[in-house]
Amino acid sequence: MPVPDILLALLVQGLWGMNFIAAKVGADNLPPLTLTAIRFAIAAAIVVPFMPRPRGQALRGVLILSVTFGTLHFGAMFTGLSMVDAATAAVIIQTGPPFSVLLGVLIFKEVIGWRRILGLVLAFAGVVVVAGEPQMVSVVPVLILLFAALSWAVSNAIVKTTRDLPALAVTGWLSLLAIPQLLVLSWLFEDNQLETVRGLSWEVWGAIVYIAVGGSLAAHSLWYSLLRRHPMTVVAPWGLLAPILGIAAGILVLGEAATWQKLVGGAITLTGVGIIQIRSARKGRPVGTPPDEPEAHLGDAPEAAPNRKRTTP
Repeated sequence: MPVPDILLALLVQGLWGMNFIAAKVGADNLPPLTLTAIRFAIAAAIVVPFMPRPRGQALRGVLILSVTFGTLHFGAMFTGLSMVDAATAAVIIQTGPPFSVLLGVLIFKEVIGWRRILGLVLAFAGVVVVAGEPQMVSVVPVLILLFAALSWAVSNAIVKTTRDLPALAVTGWLSLLAIPQLLVLSWLFEDNQLETVRGLSWEVWGAIVYIAVGGSLAAHSLWYSLLRRHPMTVVAPWGLLAPILGIAAGILVLGEAATWQKLVGGAITLTGVGIIQIRSARKGRPVGTPPDEPEAHLGDAPEAAPNRKRTTP
């Protein structure tokens, strides 16, 4: 890539890396489901008025995505993030691409080679190491974040049904449809939401706006401009910088503990994810970018091929 595009790729990874910090600030100051609803309300208000309404199969896809991606992925991710530090969450949530590969094997009967099998083993082994951190008093947040990553992977497979819609339209409409789901769950499981929102500082509001705009809409728009100009094999590996920056920012900005489990486990997981990303991109079946918006994977979801196996080492 030319130097301007390299700088653009670095900017996007910086936006995504700092998104973990902003999300942690939000999750520490708001009930997680309430935070998710506000995040989607901001995104929907910016996007929906300017985008076409989904119809037919696209509408069904967006409805399903509003559950799997909007409510389950983001609701679980912010819930888990409220229970662990940002650096730990940045590692665990990277298991989305490995889960996508597993779904490809289980649902689409894809046959994978030893390199991606090695990537899967490394990705989940790193999470086991991270789960052994001294401050990790319970395995519950690890399981919640793994569920968030699995929900991302499921959404990555579903999003192909929305190809008739512009990417931002998918984001806007699934955000709008997820809001009532999240509000009902928040009413059932959370307390003092209105009082908490009224008492938020401008710094927390800034973090929330950043989650919805800077780390999502702006970053993804820039990312797609790169994807339009360069092959996925060139662009996808840059996505591995975001969790590294997220881990570093959690330690340096938020003062989180730099335990050996976090550093070693993170390195193992990212090595495994890197193997999966690079091998999949070379075979023309990239499994996506850092988990955030489903439009990152439009056109990249595995095509169903129940009667045809592929060997992709």
